[in-house]
Amino acid sequence: MKRVLLLGGRGFLGRHIRAELAPHMIVRSPTRQECDLVETELPALADLVDRERPDVVVAAAGRIVGSGYDFTQAHAVATAKLIEAMASAAPGARLIRIGSAAEYGAVPHGVAVGEGYPGVPVSEYGVSHLAATRLAELAGAAGRLDTMVLRVFNPVGAGMSAGNVLCRVAALIRAAVDDGADDIAVGLHDTYRDFVDVRDVAAAVLAATRCQPGPQRVFNVGSGRAVATRDVVRSLADVAGFTGGIRDGSFTPDASRSASVPWMCADIERGNRVLGWAPAYDLRTSLTALWHADRPEPLRPPAATRPRAETARPGAQTARVGAEAR
Repeated sequence: MKRVLLLGGRGFLGRHIRAELAPHMIVRSPTRQECDLVETELPALADLVDRERPDVVVAAAGRIVGSGYDFTQAHAVATAKLIEAMASAAPGARLIRIGSAAEYGAVPHGVAVGEGYPGVPVSEYGVSHLAATRLAELAGAAGRLDTMVLRVFNPVGAGMSAGNVLCRVAALIRAAVDDGADDIAVGLHDTYRDFVDVRDVAAAVLAATRCQPGPQRVFNVGSGRAVATRDVVRSLADVAGFTGGIRDGSFTPDASRSASVPWMCADIERGNRVLGWAPAYDLRTSLTALWHADRPEPLRPPAATRPRAETARPGAQTARVGAEAR
């Protein structure tokens, strides 16, 4: 069986990745005390890699809040350190790095963005992830390591960070019911996002561990659908059985940053063709998993008359850009 060193295995994505890989491979996931990619010095990281002798290293560690310095350390510097450690201690291993759709920056409305689209991030978070991706690409192109990057769009599911907008909405719904309120106030811009089930992300990692090496190193991991964020919030309320109103509220800093990227939709053709991967869960199933993670029953039977979420997907309604010629 393949040996996998999973870094960040205690986080939201990491826990699901571990659960997906464990039946098929020997997975070792060090605690943060054993290995913190930011704090651990290069010699100690190289020693860890040497001791574990992995066939695959999955880098799922990172951060979603902080300063530009924090993001750069957690993503770009940590990736550079890991590449050096693997090149010296396990040059035959594959590095699979979890990247982000934030690497693309603003994308024209209606476009399903392909991996070849020129990334122009609009946030420090996106810049740090793009720098890490380029480091991985350069290491692979130079023959130092077999590298892959999975650009994850908006993952949804059980165990999400409390700072995520959908988790905040879930908390608002619970508070409204407890207080007897008829509505909730949510600060949302008119944005569209590509939401992908975290279990589909984990399945993409498994597929990446199994595929043969090739020239393509970056793969989008999304649903291939853009959904209006307002509709996703309403869908979560329906899953929860909350029939109250949802009105505009004050914007949080992350909501204001989100407005600079009003549209995001993944072209997932490359992952399907090269990795043999495709998403299996629909959005309502993902939202149900999110809600039931810490509240086993809906507040009341879900409303049956809510409109379907407004979506756009590649095809007649959505242009594709950045995909390689074929």
